[in-house]
Amino acid sequence: MKRHVSTGLIQIQVNGRSRDVRPGQTLAGLLDELGLDRRTMVVELNRRIVRRSELGETTLKADDTVELVHFVGGG
Repeated sequence: MKRHVSTGLIQIQVNGRSRDVRPGQTLAGLLDELGLDRRTMVVELNRRIVRRSELGETTLKADDTVELVHFVGGG
């Protein structure tokens, strides 16, 4: 488990890139921090799609892998 002792942060992967987050961070909080609209995102946590209704209660842990896919409308 990767935990930064001096900062108290944990490390996760977001779309293939390492990112430090605070322990207890939720997926909803991560999306807010990234400035992303939950209504237009599909979120996968450790290869499992997370329902929008669960984003606020799904807590990130060290070494989690998050994939974010943004839907774009058009025609």
